[in-house]
Amino acid sequence: MSRFDEARFLISAAAPAQFPPDAGAEVAFAGRSNAGKSSAINAIAQRRALARTSKTPGRTRLLNFFELAPLTRLVDLPGYGYANVPQVERRAWPPLIDALRTRTSLRGLFVIVDSRRGLTPADLGLLAWALPGHRVHVLLSKADKLNHGEAAAVLRAAAATLGGRATAQLFSALEGTGVTQAQDTLAAWLACPIGKGQ
Repeated sequence: MSRFDEARFLISAAAPAQFPPDAGAEVAFAGRSNAGKSSAINAIAQRRALARTSKTPGRTRLLNFFELAPLTRLVDLPGYGYANVPQVERRAWPPLIDALRTRTSLRGLFVIVDSRRGLTPADLGLLAWALPGHRVHVLLSKADKLNHGEAAAVLRAAAATLGGRATAQLFSALEGTGVTQAQDTLAAWLACPIGKGQ
């Protein structure tokens, strides 16, 4: 049985007015286009096609809300960096994401980073986007592509770069590496009031 066996798609929001009521708790998932964000969501929820995966960058174009249990949600944000979408759509993303940032139900942010690329300035920009009370956790995805020594070095480098502002872990949706740890972190955040540490 899935850790989040009630997980289901809720709504794709193209405007803040379409967001679910600002009640309960939610955690946002963000990442560079093609970093493995949708695969991470599916692995953590243990649902094969909860979030739609694609080899084409920019597949997530709206803010997709998934209900994990009553009054607990996961929010899938559009990928940043290269995305094969019209400029008019890309210009619509910042107001949407800024509106999400101010919701009292937002507990924190999971940032999915391709472990082979490491943290980029765009990834680190999310630390500035997150409010001081928001927790931030980095999933170093596609860790199965690295050998043991490389993986350890990537994790050390990420921890040094983040400097305590965020936590980080190795993750592989393909091999299941770090899935339980990510589930534990997500569940703890959804159960914990905002501002109560990481």
